[in-house]
Parts: sequence; C-alpha cells; structure tokens
Amino acid sequence: MPYRTLTVEEVADYLHLPAVDIERLVKSGEIPYQNRGGRLVFIRGDLDAWASQRILGLPERRLEDYHQRSTRGTRVFDGDALIPELITPAFINPELASKTRRSVIHDMVAFAESTGRVMDPVEFRESVEAREDLCSTALPGGFALMHCRSHQPYRFDGSFMMLGRTCQDIMYGSPDGRPTRLFFLLCCQDERLHLHTLARMALMAQRTDVLDYLHGASDAQSMYDAMVAAEQAALAGRKRVESPAGDEEN
Repeated sequence: MPYRTLTVEEVADYLHLPAVDIERLVKSGEIPYQNRGGRLVFIRGDLDAWASQRILGLPERRLEDYHQRSTRGTRVFDGDALIPELITPAFINPELASKTRRSVIHDMVAFAESTGRVMDPVEFRESVEAREDLCSTALPGGFALMHCRSHQPYRFDGSFMMLGRTCQDIMYGSPDGRPTRLFFLLCCQDERLHLHTLARMALMAQRTDVLDYLHGASDAQSMYDAMVAAEQAALAGRKRVESPAGDEEN
C-alpha cells in the first residue's frame, strides 16, 4: 500500500541495502523520510518513486552492484531471465502513432489495456502521468521506462511489460536533451519486481547495443528477439547482441 510506513530495517531489506547506507542517506537528506517522535519512518509510496528515479540515474558500476543484490532478493520467476516472462511480441507495437508527451502516455496505457490485464485504465493512466510529472523517465539512447507513481497489487492481472516505438521523435525530457522513440511501460504487481525490472532494463541499455536493434528492427518479433538476446548478453557480460534472425546488424 502506498501509505504504509516502513522502518529503517524494512527499507534496507526492501532496497537490498545495508541499514547503515539507509542511515547515511537520511543524514545527507537524499531519501524521503519522516521523524515521528524521534523515530524514523518511511512512506512506501514516496520511497517507491524515489527508488525508481535513483535506479534510473545510477552509473553502470553502481547499477550493476544494485542489480546483483536485487537478483538475489527477487525470485518471482523460476530463472534469472525476466524478458520472456514479462513481454511477448504481441505486447510490442513498432508503429505507435503518438506525437506528444501526453498522447504517448495515453496510447501506451490503452495498449496495455488491450491485453485485458489492466483493472482500472483511468487510474493507471493518472498514476503514470503523476510519475512523469514528478520527473521524466526518459533516458539517453532514445528510450523511456514509463511506470506508475506508486504500486498497487490489484492494479494488474499479473506482471507484464509493453513496448511502443513511435513513428516520429517525441521530446520527452531525456537528460541528454535528445528525442525519445522507444517507450517501455512497466506493469508490475510486486514492488521488488518493479525495481529489479527497472535495474535489468537500464543495465541492458548500458551494457549492450540493444537500443540500436530496437530502433532499427523491422517488426515486433525482431524487437522481441533483440530484447531476449540483449538480456542474455547483459547477464553474461557481453556488449554485442547477436543479430536476431531476419534483421541485419545496424
């Protein structure tokens, strides 16, 4: 629940960090918290938004360290691979017609709704908009990792992910000032899975050349194949993604 309060120890367990690191973040004012009668408490909803943004901004070495810890602490699926569990070619639209920041949110939420796995599309869209209003989820490389402002277990029927590639560039607030065309929409029931998926996707983008493939792939199947190959490459520490069948290397 977004308004549930957590202790220092619970936050440390949730974020896969030592308690001393949480205390250091409190002292430096880097993490949202409240002091209630001399007792530190953390609001789950505020913490979710803070953690998501922090993960998106981590440099590769620190991102890899967090990813390793979250891999050990997040075992929702049988194996280490997340991509085949969260997305299928049917969840990828390589010709998204969106032209603006607001319309791409609307279109991606509608795309997710078409799966029949979104319980309340209006509430979902409002939460995604609230998250983007807080700070853009766009990253260098022309992609964005869109997600909710806070997480509710009843919002989705299972955890999944959507991907839309717009037909034209959209100025979405990337820190490098460049436009965005690849829009991932993370739809996770479990908060830990959400943070782990964010770390996995960011690591794939930093470690491999998957974004080049996704920008140039001819169809949804090729984009899916590139993501599966990129995840395997990232987990193995390889930079190059083997060219998916049917697509030439970029």
